[in-house]
Amino acid sequence: MNPPIFSLSLLAPKYWPAWLAIGLLWLMAQLPWAIQRRLGAGLGLLAWRLVSQRRNDTLINLALCFPELNESARETMGRDTFRNAGIGIFEATNAWFGHPEYYRDRITFEGLEHLRAAEARGKGILLLGAHYSLLDLGAAMASLHFKVDTVYRPQKNLVFEYVMTRQRQTYHLWTIPYRDMRLLIKALKSSHIVWYTPDQDFGRKHSVFAPFFGINAATITTPARLAQVNDSAVLLIHFYREGNNERYRYLITPALDNYPSGDDVADASRINAELEKLIRRSPEQYMWSHRRFKTRPEGEAKLYEEKKKWKNR
Repeated sequence: MNPPIFSLSLLAPKYWPAWLAIGLLWLMAQLPWAIQRRLGAGLGLLAWRLVSQRRNDTLINLALCFPELNESARETMGRDTFRNAGIGIFEATNAWFGHPEYYRDRITFEGLEHLRAAEARGKGILLLGAHYSLLDLGAAMASLHFKVDTVYRPQKNLVFEYVMTRQRQTYHLWTIPYRDMRLLIKALKSSHIVWYTPDQDFGRKHSVFAPFFGINAATITTPARLAQVNDSAVLLIHFYREGNNERYRYLITPALDNYPSGDDVADASRINAELEKLIRRSPEQYMWSHRRFKTRPEGEAKLYEEKKKWKNR
């Protein structure tokens, strides 16, 4: 796809704070990794203390998904989740303003043979992943071995949308807004590899309830429908940072067989189970602050507190 077109309207004074933020992100990407990691960890731990709603949502999710852990262990995992999310901000800036080649000797790939086998079919490939703290960097590192389209949620701020899309297209083939199903289908029919993350709660429409970490979760049926486009293969991906070092591990699973089965609940349950197995490899690098269980089956109580609404005084 062609890069987004710059408009002079993006230079209007109302966008100056956004441009300043972009400039700061660029500067952050120039810092040595040791400093980035410490600053990111500090930023995440500050958010843990100050952003109470996100902290509470995280602790609720961890209590639901890891009942075998005591309260102290879940709080430790929650802090680690925020710490990794803060580091992930710096990793995203490195993806946007750095070069993937920098990571060639810092990443270990497993399962590339599964992707090559799927490519040999000459069909579309649906690459399913989850929302990890280093999501953008994971995509940039993937470009060392294959080009992939990404499905994303457009930003409301037009400056961030322009810069984010422009920079992502340096390592993505196509960037596809999540509502643009026509373009998504076109990508699969063109035998592209499409990166798709089905692990969020999008409400009841196009969803079924399927277990995720043992909890009924509204799960979109879109992957099963997309798999039928061009008889596309479905594989899963997982990537994570190894400890505090600038070392990463990237895993690609074999293509799912007998998928889709035609049973929406069974297919959604299977995807959730596969994602869960991968998330458990590095749970503290998953974005537990998402309200994954917001939509409940009929008759079940809400699991999260109502979001606070700020009123003008």
